[in-house]
This record gives sequence, C-alpha cells and structure tokens, in this order.
Amino acid sequence: MSDESKTRPMTESATPCASRRDFLKTSLAAGLGAAGILGMVPAGVRSAAWAAGSDAPEKPEVKIGFIPLTDCASVVVASELGFDKKYGIKITPSKEASWAAVRDKLVNGELDAAHVLYGLIYGVQLGIGGPKKDMAVLMGLNHNGQAITLSNQLKDKGATDGAKLKALIDKEKREYTFAQTFPTGTHAMEIYYWLATYGINPMTDVKTIVVPPPQMVANMRVGNMDGFCVGEPWGARAIYDKIGFTAVTTQDLWKDHPEKVLGTSLEFVQKYPNTTRAMMAAVLEASKFIDATANRAKVAQIISSKSYVNAPEEVILGRFLGNYDNGNGKTWKDPNYMKFYNDGYVNFPHLSDGMWFLTQHRRWGLLKEDPDYLAVAKQVNQIEIYKQVAAQVKVHVPASPMRTSKLIDGVVWDGKDPKAYANGFKIKV
Repeated sequence: MSDESKTRPMTESATPCASRRDFLKTSLAAGLGAAGILGMVPAGVRSAAWAAGSDAPEKPEVKIGFIPLTDCASVVVASELGFDKKYGIKITPSKEASWAAVRDKLVNGELDAAHVLYGLIYGVQLGIGGPKKDMAVLMGLNHNGQAITLSNQLKDKGATDGAKLKALIDKEKREYTFAQTFPTGTHAMEIYYWLATYGINPMTDVKTIVVPPPQMVANMRVGNMDGFCVGEPWGARAIYDKIGFTAVTTQDLWKDHPEKVLGTSLEFVQKYPNTTRAMMAAVLEASKFIDATANRAKVAQIISSKSYVNAPEEVILGRFLGNYDNGNGKTWKDPNYMKFYNDGYVNFPHLSDGMWFLTQHRRWGLLKEDPDYLAVAKQVNQIEIYKQVAAQVKVHVPASPMRTSKLIDGVVWDGKDPKAYANGFKIKV
C-alpha cells in the first residue's frame, strides 16, 4: 500500500451507508462483479467498511490444503480451536499427498487456499514448474524449522558437514542422490544453496530428485538417497528411526528465512475479498496462539494425529520447542526454532522474500532470463490486504516491505539489486 493510499481520505459520496448501498446497486446493475466493485472503491474505504463489520464473507466455508508437516499447524489450529468461527467462516483443512497436488488443486479451484511452499506460488505465477496462473501470497505462516538430513552411511564415511561431504564426493566417485520436495520450492532452493556453498554443483556433481515430505524417511531407509531437505518433523523422524542425522538446520543456513505461506489464486482474492480477509484473520490469530510456548504441547498433540501429520507426538514436540538433537552427538536449545508469529514479523509478506526465490530460480536456470523482480513480487504478495487484516487483528506491521539478511555463505540479501545478486554466484547454471 502506498503512503498516499494509507492517508487518502474517504470521499463524501462513499461515507454514508445509504450512498454506499446505492453505489453497490448501481455497480451491480451495470454488470460489475464483486472484484470490479472492489477495485473501484478506495483502499481506505474498503478497510473501514470491513472493520465496521458490513462486509460479511461471501463464501462461508473455505477448503485449505496442507501437507503433513509441523508448519501446517496454524491452518489446523484455526479450524480445530474455532478461530475461524470468530470471523464468520468454517475452515476445512484438506490433507494432500504432494506439493504437485496442491499446485494443481489451487490452479483448478479444488482448493480455495493452501499451506504452501513460497517458491511454488512464484513458480506458478511465472509458469515454471507447472501451469501459469496469477497467484497470491496472503501471509507468511512460519520462519525456520526445516533441516538438511544426511544418511548414516555418509556419517560412517566422515561426511558430517558440507565441507566433508565435498571431500567425500571428490574422493569417492559415484552417483550421490539428494531429495527435495518440489522443483521451485523452498527445500530445493535451500539444499542447492547449501551444496553450492561448499563447492558442490547441485546440477552436475550430484543427482537431485523430488520426493513428497512424508515419504522422505522411507526412501532414505531403503537407500534411495544420500540426503534430503524437508520440513519437520521428518528430519527429526530420521534421527528417531536411526537412519540419518542433521547436517544443518535451515535457520543456520538463513536465520528467520521465509518458509510456508498462505497462498491462493489472485482470482480467489478478487472474487471473495471478504472471505480472504476472514481466512487470514483466523490463521493470524492461530499463529499468535501457537507462538506462546505454553500452547505448543497442546498444538503438537493436535497435529500429531492421523488426520494431520501422522507422526509420534514426541517427534514433533522436541524441535517444536527448540530442543534439538542432531543425531550425531550434539544437543542444543535453538533460539531460532520454528516461529509462527514473532510479533507479526513472520506473517508480513515482505517483497524481498518473494524476490529471493526468483533470484534462485534464475540462478539455477528455471528462469531463462531476469524478470522484473520487484514488479512480480508486488503483484503476488498481497501487502495491502494483509495490512487491512493486521489492523483488525491488532498485529504489528514492519515499516518496510524489504528486509536484509546474511546467509550461510556470508552473502547479504536485501532485495536492492536482484539481477546482480542472482548472477553473482560462482556456482550457477
């Protein structure tokens, strides 16, 4: 939202309720849909009208897809604990088998929204990794809490970190296989980044494959892979089952990195703006609830069930509370464990976060040329509607849509020159 739109006064004709009703009737008679009407009303008027409770959800029930991962918690909790009812909707979580299924169902409308990979939404927006469709990132769902897991066979050969893995690959020539969860997704970009940091080209030096998150541990158990990057609890489950160990957490790769988002199609936002806001408000309240340490045991119990993550409660709870064991003799209390709220910092859809995924898609050849990084991010990340919801739910909004981070290789990302950043890596396609 621009500074101008934040301070723009309501026009005289839009303020009275009767005039507003006349405006809506006239617009509908002229053949404008809800999205068209919404686009004609100034942002300040839309926000004030919704806050006054005059804009009921157009769609009383929303189906939100999720993959069995710890970070689906805010969607599940919004439904299980009734945060959705507070905003006049019913959220129905829909357990999906793979990220490809989530993508397809978002595109064809079988799902209204989803707990989804950030990079998946951007891939669909630009027509890479699947069909092309205008998409929307409504809000972030979590930071941190993923891991790169290596097999115990690699540990037995001394490959316990990136540098030692590079040495082993150089010494023992064979096909090394690493799994991620979706070609344009977070885990692909994270494991590629980590491998490249240590001089391993993920496109030429090793083989990478796509495996759905719940199938990672089973595939490692039968020897189909040397390592994988995935969200919890599957990294912890590999340790629990004594088949792998954590080489690096993703928060050590990039502290407070963007992870899953609440995503949908732009068409849904335009057709059901009030429903979209109600859904976001419910999930935002759930995010607040989960981030209270006292509530995490209860949440772990809820999401551990077969309907959701289908994993032992203790496997989920350890890292959910920041209690880490890497499966190789190290235990620690991690202050940068999975966060769902963090005073709204997690949830604000920073433009620079979306742009980072585009830079990595460019780096690895998924994008054949540089897009207009900022323009794409502004189209996808729904900052204006997020600010409306944040104001209603009384959530702090960061001052800038950009943020600065230093990743594991020491390179700083701030979104200022994405083209130079994407093309500045020594290892790239």
